[in-house]
Amino acid sequence: MALWLCLEMLCGSMTRVASESLHIPEPGPGQVQVCIQHVGICGTDLHVYEHGGFGDIDFKEPVGIGHESAGVVSKLGEGVTSLKIGDKVALESIFGCMACSDCKKGNYNLCEDARMCGTPQTWGCLTRYYVHNAADCYKLPDHVSTEEGALMEPLSIAIHSCRRAGVCLGSKVLVLGDGPLGVLTVLTAKASGATQVGITGKHEFRLNIAETVGADFVLNVTSKDPKEVAKIVIDAFGGKPEISIDSTGVQSSIQTAIFATRNGGNVTISGLRENVVSLPIVNAGFREVDIRGVAVNAHCYPIARAMVASGQVNLKPLVTHVFALDQVNEAFKKAETKECMKVMIKCSKD
Repeated sequence: MALWLCLEMLCGSMTRVASESLHIPEPGPGQVQVCIQHVGICGTDLHVYEHGGFGDIDFKEPVGIGHESAGVVSKLGEGVTSLKIGDKVALESIFGCMACSDCKKGNYNLCEDARMCGTPQTWGCLTRYYVHNAADCYKLPDHVSTEEGALMEPLSIAIHSCRRAGVCLGSKVLVLGDGPLGVLTVLTAKASGATQVGITGKHEFRLNIAETVGADFVLNVTSKDPKEVAKIVIDAFGGKPEISIDSTGVQSSIQTAIFATRNGGNVTISGLRENVVSLPIVNAGFREVDIRGVAVNAHCYPIARAMVASGQVNLKPLVTHVFALDQVNEAFKKAETKECMKVMIKCSKD
């Protein structure tokens, strides 16, 4: 039997994480069984934990959660030759049908039938053992830990965000939000050649980490007025940045991004939080500020693995707390405090 953690809906949007003992799953053709080692708590997981859903998705039945994961291959399905038992792997969490026009173009993240771990369609990885497509498992070098492997998922989103935003040599980039995704976006933007990267946030603990890993400046935002915050940003940059990447998904933050971004620049939204927001669309439209979305990632795991393996990106400072699998509710409560960066859950017993 394997312990599996799932979200239970209590009443309204209230949730709790409860355990279920299920049979250890067996891999089918083209699949591998993975002994999960580490799973990170994502902002999306936390939003579901707090509100019972995110975006247009409501979690009405118990759902196995977790989509930032890495582990060790424990069994091979028929026909698998790309991996062997004992390999450390990071698990990509989104996969398309591979038959529609989007998938055939390589945009499997935009597939109408895309599935993602930790949603009602596909139970997640917060378990002792998990079965996954071998093609969606990325072997980790010996010197890369499974904690770092679990962080490949949000790092891949940061990479996709920077690619969508057009970050390149010489870019000036504003990152809004001091959570793990925001700090990973700082790391990615710097690695992509940005010469000036600033980050806004409200949590001194997290902003200190952002500064440690390479942010050129950090701004502790106390005002709720987007125009006022935008002015502070512009003063810090010495002018408007051409790129702003919002990792919060919060209305006031997105509005700040629009007001702060240079004419002809772009605002890229990578965070998922509020389903409907009000935007200064005339301001953005008249100044030709593009607004771009981010759908998880596509083809970014190999890049994430290479960046970490080469030492170009150091993920270790981001892991601030690790809890055992049977301490999962304590882990979520810690993540809620924001006095942390990435909270990890150690799933294996060893």
